[in-house]
Parts: sequence; C-alpha cells; structure tokens
Amino acid sequence: MFQPDLEALDRQPLARLQLERMRMTLTRCLTNPTWRRRLGDIAADDVKRMDDWVRLPFLTKDELRDAYPYALACGGAYRRVHMSSGTTGNPILNPYTPGDVAQWGDVMARCYVAAGVSRDDVIQITPSFGLFTGGFGFHYGAERLGAMVLPVGAGRTSLQLRLMRDLRATVLTAIATYPLRLLEVAREERFDLSTLALRVGIFGSEMWSDALRARIERELSIRTHDIIGMTETGGPGLGIDCAARAGIHVWEDHYVVEIVDPLSGAPRADGQEGGLVLSTLTREGLPLVRYRTHDLTRVLSRARCDCGRTSLRLDRLRGRTDDMVIYKGVNFYPRQVEMLLLAHPGVSHEYQIVLVAEAGGERMTVIVETEPGCDPGVGARIKRALHDALALGPDVRLCPAGTLERPQGKAVRVVDRRPR
Repeated sequence: MFQPDLEALDRQPLARLQLERMRMTLTRCLTNPTWRRRLGDIAADDVKRMDDWVRLPFLTKDELRDAYPYALACGGAYRRVHMSSGTTGNPILNPYTPGDVAQWGDVMARCYVAAGVSRDDVIQITPSFGLFTGGFGFHYGAERLGAMVLPVGAGRTSLQLRLMRDLRATVLTAIATYPLRLLEVAREERFDLSTLALRVGIFGSEMWSDALRARIERELSIRTHDIIGMTETGGPGLGIDCAARAGIHVWEDHYVVEIVDPLSGAPRADGQEGGLVLSTLTREGLPLVRYRTHDLTRVLSRARCDCGRTSLRLDRLRGRTDDMVIYKGVNFYPRQVEMLLLAHPGVSHEYQIVLVAEAGGERMTVIVETEPGCDPGVGARIKRALHDALALGPDVRLCPAGTLERPQGKAVRVVDRRPR
C-alpha cells in the first residue's frame, strides 16, 4: 500500500474521519454565497451522522455547468484549471489549489500501488496532456511514486509502440479503447508485440466490458486494472481494482459514496444497482456535496479485501443513465451490445450503433468490423443474439477492419440521427 495507515484503516475510525471531513467540506462551501443559497439554513456542526449528510440537496451536472467559471469554487489561491469537453453547454471547470494537486498525486499513487506498480517501473502515459485531466493525473501519481515516466500523450501510435519497446515500458496507462488502436497499428505494421516488456495496464475514462478486458489482456499479455475518476472529482484516482479483482476500491478518506435510485434519488441498499452519488472530502478548489454522476454501479462489499484495504468496493461501472439508448420502447446500454458482439469469433472490437428515423418509425443498424476470414454468417448470429438477449431487431452490417473512423479521444459507439 502507498499509505497503509489510511488505506487499511478500520471501518469505525474511517467513519469518524469521514464525518470530520464532511464538516470541514461544509464549512468551506458555506464561505461561498452560491453554496449558501443551495444548502439553505445549515451549519457544519449540524452534520452529526451520515443521515444528516444525505438530507442535503443533490448537486447536478447542469448546476456545475451553470456555475462556469467560478460560481461554486471555494479555493482562492488557484494554481491550475482542468475542464470537461463542454460538448453541450458550458464546460465544467475545476480549479485546483496547491493542496488539490498534492491530493491528486497521493490518490493516483495509491492507485498505482494497488495495481502492483512500484518505483522500479517505467510508466508510459498515453492520455492527452491539457485541459483533459487524464495525462496529468497519471503523471503526478507516477512522480509521487518515484517511477520513471514516459509522458507521450495522445496519438502517434507508431511512436508509442516504438518507445514502449525501446524504453522498456512496463506499465501502460490509457483511455480504455486506446489499447485496441495499439493492437491495430501493431498488426498493420507487423510490429512484434512479444518484444514489449509490458506487464500492467491501467485503463479508464470509458465503459469497457469484461469481454473487451479479456481480449486486451490476451493480446498484450498484461494484467489490466480499471481506474475511475472524472473532471468533477479532480480527475482519475477516485478508485481502482486491486489484484484481488473483487471490485473497485474507492478512497473513502477522500470521497463519500452513495448509490441511489436513478429516478427518485432514494437510497439503494448495498448490492442493488443504482446511480452513483459522490461527495469530496479533501478537494479545496471545487468541493462537491452529493454530486449525481449518473454512473450506474453498486456497492459490492464494505468488508476488508484480501489485499488488506478496508475501503468499500464498487462494481465496475455498467454505463451512465444518460448513455442509455431507447429504441422502439427497449432500453439498453452500448456495453450490453459490446459483450454480445465479442462473444462471436472473427468479430472486431470496433462497432457502431446507428439510429435513424424513417417513414412510420425508426431503424437501428449495428455496424460491425470483422477480421479477415470471418464467417459471413456471423451477422445473422449476432442479430439473433441481440434479439434473444435484449429484444432488439436491428440490421447488422459487417464491414472490413478499418472501416469505422478512429477518433483520437473516446470511441463513438452510438450515432443517433433521430430528431430530438
């Protein structure tokens, strides 16, 4: 462990530490007039137990956008900003104090150690460096750990492979679909993957299925770890799965987790899936109180893990409530389609779900890339599997590998051309 005194803290002292930091966070928020209006007539000392905290109002993504740039900020001495892409409306801007930057390095170093990474490793960072939080988070954590860093950033996949081989990178960090691009370029350029020294992959920022995880591990001969985090919470480092692979540890001395009904907001019991609600306990620039992330997951366990850590463990994120697709009255998530596709031999990891309106209704087409020599009959089998498992009746179109566009950032899995 990187900080064993905190990562292995017994549940009762951990709960007391959380409560103390809840009050500190509330005190910080109440210095801001916008937060005071949101929170109403409450003082930090009014929070005496978790039940008091969960009576506070939810914070929404729209509120964070409307607060652009600094309406909900509470730091003052800012040293950095990161922000979301802002594809709809204002971006979500997160200002960082020196304390925030230090906190980010600590939680990221914890994530590295949980993934079996040490100061003796060589870490290749492929997420971009810029307003996106990914690259910097991986960098700070690696420096905090004392490991060697290859800060390559996004793109230049041929160079990534060359540096990975020549500089003997042992750890690959990436958004979840980028390893697939590495594999594609390696095949195109006849790059010998057996010359790599990789042993660990730490991937996040996108939903990726267990089937996709197994394919990446098999083809790159690595052990992968699922890391979570978002711009709003300060970037990657919120949590990661350890070697036991029994759920994603969330660092509860820094974050409070709730699972709620996605519609009503009522609390869900451990083991029940719902929407993830997060509060930050140590972030200064942009503290969060009961932020509805819209990620879908569940609490798997609060018991001590085989690795010795005591923080609660979440199931891998299944999707987002706002990623849910509704087609002819059927609700589904792209990850469900991905799992069904990858169960068929010869099917590539690249696919796209296209929805269009047509006279009298709407049409769904699943475009699937296939590998050379793939049985053409796989299209009919995929269509049958989608119908049997999800009650969907899409057209299935097979195409050669490389047909679909490869964006530099996150993969585009759904193209919805229906009128809003």
